[in-house]
Amino acid sequence: MPSAQHAVTIRRPVGDVFAFIADGTNTKQWRPGVLDIEHVSGSGLGAVYRQGVKGPGGRRIAADYEITAYEPDRHLAFRAIAGPVRPTGEYRFDETPEGTRVTFSLDAALAGWQKLVMGKAVQATMNGEVRNLETVKRLLEA
Repeated sequence: MPSAQHAVTIRRPVGDVFAFIADGTNTKQWRPGVLDIEHVSGSGLGAVYRQGVKGPGGRRIAADYEITAYEPDRHLAFRAIAGPVRPTGEYRFDETPEGTRVTFSLDAALAGWQKLVMGKAVQATMNGEVRNLETVKRLLEA
């Protein structure tokens, strides 16, 4: 099962970092693979976002997601509800003397032909996605 994790410490209060990441419409600022994103329903737990991400040849792939855990300033989780690969992910937020430590984890269950054909590409994409936390750090510390 492809999985990836990355953590950064951001010199900002945990409330600021959580608010920025929890607002899915901010993702175009820090995830270069996102073509479009729109909040379609709900708030907090159960919120749904419609997003399109860059696929092979730059083609748009649906990658809509739903918030599955929402604990302000502590924990945010989601699951993809559209697209050929439907990862789950979570952000953990910890207050530190330096600011906020954010840990982003992704997992994708692939079976059969998906694992064989898409496994390496999915792993590479997930590795890049979690490393995008470095861009969040740059944006929020600027």
